[in-house]
Amino acid sequence: MEVDQVSHWFVGVTALRDVSLRIEAGQVLCLLGDNGAGKSTLVKLLSGAYQPRAGRILVEGKKAVLSDPHKAFSLGISTVHQSGGTFPLLSVARNFFVGNEPTCGVWPVRRMNKKLAEEIAVEQLRSFGITQIDHGSRLVGSLSGGERQALAIARAMYFGARVLILDEPTSALGVKEATHVLRLVAQARARGVAVIFVTHNAHHALAVGDHFCVLIRGALAADFKRGEKTREELIDLMAGGEAMAALEAELAAVTSGLSG
Repeated sequence: MEVDQVSHWFVGVTALRDVSLRIEAGQVLCLLGDNGAGKSTLVKLLSGAYQPRAGRILVEGKKAVLSDPHKAFSLGISTVHQSGGTFPLLSVARNFFVGNEPTCGVWPVRRMNKKLAEEIAVEQLRSFGITQIDHGSRLVGSLSGGERQALAIARAMYFGARVLILDEPTSALGVKEATHVLRLVAQARARGVAVIFVTHNAHHALAVGDHFCVLIRGALAADFKRGEKTREELIDLMAGGEAMAALEAELAAVTSGLSG
């Protein structure tokens, strides 16, 4: 998948300016940037919620018109949002198959095949290392944040995701659960899926990323591969090195004044 000179704007606000990047199969592209950098807008363009004002999106070298999320899904592009896109009051099985339920019976009396749905949902979760869920009838509201993310990722993979977009999947999680989600990202990569990992956490990105793109105020500020920049350089770039340097100088001056 490729983004070629894409720009997008709203009334009086430019969200993205001439952004180009390439997403390869079997790799994790980390999309980094502070709040307001344009990450969410780019995710919505790639998932079909928005259409670019300028530029184009290509899938396997051909221009793709992602007119809505269903079109993106039909091309193998799946997006998992921060909440996991789950419904707390529905069961694991119903969440896993929402909109694509397996059925049984003869028309016009057809119904969801709950037994099959529950078996498949549990089996897929176990393939991603989630063994605490032993029955698909369990309510999703009783799951932890990491387990919900695992459910959403397993669902996307089961339905044939070729490009998996993870929008801030670790931002609301503790250290242990965030670590497990990072393992899920690595598993998806090992299965040959192209993963776009959106985050503002440089440490999480460096743990799993193969390729890194940094957005600052809607523009692509850096595009590099693993090993080409140090952790400190990446953090400095995301923070805006000049702004941080100015802040440090200001704090030093205040400290000096207090000590004088």
